[in-house]
Amino acid sequence: MGLSANVLNILGLVFLSHASYEHSLLPSAAQAPPQSSILPSVIDPNINLPIDVVLETIVSVLLLCAGVVLSSPDLKPIQWNVWAGRLERSKDARQIKGFGQGGGNPYAALEERPGFLDIRAKRKEFAAWVKDGGQGDKVQ
Repeated sequence: MGLSANVLNILGLVFLSHASYEHSLLPSAAQAPPQSSILPSVIDPNINLPIDVVLETIVSVLLLCAGVVLSSPDLKPIQWNVWAGRLERSKDARQIKGFGQGGGNPYAALEERPGFLDIRAKRKEFAAWVKDGGQGDKVQ
């Protein structure tokens, strides 16, 4: 896969450089092109490029695009559930070690703010209360 992508990139660069070389050889303003009957005069580009230069440029850009896409590394799947599960299981990963250092829970500041309700802790308290048969302290 890598070799064919490199070949496509090289071919695209060769064709693009050839098209730009041919464009540079064109006379600058030897003859004005005819006015377009389709486009209004305001947006008519008045450029007289030979069709072979235009086609060669388009083909070279398509070859370069295909070569770049094929030569890029494979995408890795986004697995937020794996990352979040690792954070939940590891107390060390949840602690922020310092400013700008890797690791740490990016949401720790939200979870540790005053008035934050820890649902899991309340669920454990409720399960313990149900096991006791509803006796004792009431869950708040």
